[in-house]
Amino acid sequence: MSLGSTPATVLVTGGSGPSGVAVARALHAAGHRVCTVGSDPDRIADAARQAGAGVTAFTCELSVPDDVRQLRADVTVAAGPVDAVIHLVGGWRGAKGIADQTDEDWDFLARGAITTLRNVSRVFYDDLAKSSAGRFAMVSSTAVTRPTAATASYVAAKAAAEAWTMAMADGFRRDAGPGDELHAAAVVLVVKALVDDQLRSSHPDRTFPGATDVADLGAAVVNLFTTPADQLNGTRLVLAP
Repeated sequence: MSLGSTPATVLVTGGSGPSGVAVARALHAAGHRVCTVGSDPDRIADAARQAGAGVTAFTCELSVPDDVRQLRADVTVAAGPVDAVIHLVGGWRGAKGIADQTDEDWDFLARGAITTLRNVSRVFYDDLAKSSAGRFAMVSSTAVTRPTAATASYVAAKAAAEAWTMAMADGFRRDAGPGDELHAAAVVLVVKALVDDQLRSSHPDRTFPGATDVADLGAAVVNLFTTPADQLNGTRLVLAP
């Protein structure tokens, strides 16, 4: 399973959107077993069909720990232990400055960016740590290193999610033990923004400078399985368009 020699079982969370479809499609095309997760049963079923025959859809509210535990049980029955989680859940809220950052926006961002990641990582951590090709990846933003007053809540939530992911990387490193080969890696994939064909067609007047196409995100995720864990673990990989 290491370095793509054997198909991995990959869970794509936040799989209903364009990035989820693109990542699931790329993983499926690369020969991996793909399970994709969303909160709306109709949307995630449609996304799985778009990603490819054999991609399995699951419905789960990832902000609820018990639901995530049930998801793990269901996925394990259907596909066996999970080797990798690609976490694409997030969301966007902005404001004019610091004073008008609302509690409602913070709750939305914290639930999407932090709570779901915490739940998924805690429930699936042991599976990833035991896998010969364990991978955990989240998508973050270049805005984290250049925060503005208008994006305070958004970048704070993303920064917290990044910190948790880096703590996972330390956990994988410690679990491997001194001198032992590292098989699991936690990675942050960084983009300025994501763009897809539907978004381009909806805004023909825009050029989306610096944005990463969701197909390129999918390719970057596939590359995680052909790169040794010790070269990936704890890294922040900026995806240039």
